[in-house]
Amino acid sequence: MSSLPKSARFPLFILMLNLFIALLGQGMVIPILPEYLKQFNASGAAAGYLIAAFGAAQFIFSPIGGQLSDQWGRKSMIISGLFLTVISDLLFAVSATLPLLYIARFIGGIGIGLMVPSNMAYVADITTQETRAKGMGLLGASMNLGMVLGPGLGGIIAEFGIRVPYFFAGGLGLAATLLSIFMPETLPKERRKSVSKRVRREPLHNLILNSFRTSYFRYLLLILIMTFGLMNYETVYALFVEQKYGFDAAKISIIITVGAVIGIIVQIWLLDYLIKRLGEMKLIRLSLVITAISLLLMIIKFNLGYLIVVSALFFAFNAFLRPTVSTLIANSAGDRQGYAAGLNTTYTSIGNILGPILAGQLFDKHMNIPYIFGALILTSALFLTLRKPKNDKERVAAYD
Repeated sequence: MSSLPKSARFPLFILMLNLFIALLGQGMVIPILPEYLKQFNASGAAAGYLIAAFGAAQFIFSPIGGQLSDQWGRKSMIISGLFLTVISDLLFAVSATLPLLYIARFIGGIGIGLMVPSNMAYVADITTQETRAKGMGLLGASMNLGMVLGPGLGGIIAEFGIRVPYFFAGGLGLAATLLSIFMPETLPKERRKSVSKRVRREPLHNLILNSFRTSYFRYLLLILIMTFGLMNYETVYALFVEQKYGFDAAKISIIITVGAVIGIIVQIWLLDYLIKRLGEMKLIRLSLVITAISLLLMIIKFNLGYLIVVSALFFAFNAFLRPTVSTLIANSAGDRQGYAAGLNTTYTSIGNILGPILAGQLFDKHMNIPYIFGALILTSALFLTLRKPKNDKERVAAYD
């Protein structure tokens, strides 16, 4: 954080800690969900629907949360979102019927939908164009670390009782909520009033349609495409490795964990350096090419060491993509940072919904097809990076 202004370091640290705790709590419940559902005589399909309920809520409420953070302030939306995740975890822990589980997951999706865009907008508020990529990278790294450590911690805590991880996740979320009280608000009331006068809250379908007319629409498409490509990798990865190599769950976990940790390391230590050295667009192009190549290398069978290296390569360059593109969106959003961050999260959600559905169907055709298709999709995204501002006036307009 040394390159960031001193005034930004403490609130950014709190944001990172909050997102780490929130995503740690979400990750903790994943490995025990199938066993937990046995108490309700529910099948694997129920687990899929629970995940879908969470994703659908996040998809619906992310743009709303972004707009509200522009009109009511970042801090209130962050606290509200975190508190809803607490309610979700605790309700999930005490539920006695399956419908209550769906309600709990939907509430959790609302919470993340309100919180994540507000966090991104907060980072945009406290950073400059020169330091924004660093801030976004640190935010992404904290989220990734929570997701990586969550499943393992959840499995350990479940030894004390199948419902204990959900109570523990709720306690962590409550701690994050209390920490957020100490953050300063970054959006002055006069700026909130000016946005409120100019903008009315829009229905979801209008938000999506109006996103086509924003100056950063191509960056939103990049978010969608790279999320789609990542989900092609993740959704069928365990099945792919199991069938192609015969590896058990322990080895698969090692591969994913090593790759994810490398992704976190490069986000923290290399992202800012590479952006200053190459610029945002060159880094995005390089990352798209390398992630596409990594997907194709996946289908070549060698050994465990080879698989770890290829997976690490994919995770490393995928880790460069999201914060870099998010920085370009934030730089183009002007005083509507929450609105832009909400759209960012919404397009991510679309990729998270469509990617797994298509990847599963392609995998049933042939195990290599999701990776070939993912590589083609990521490569096709290069055309979105080719257009440059024609002159200084247009270049300035891109940031209005």
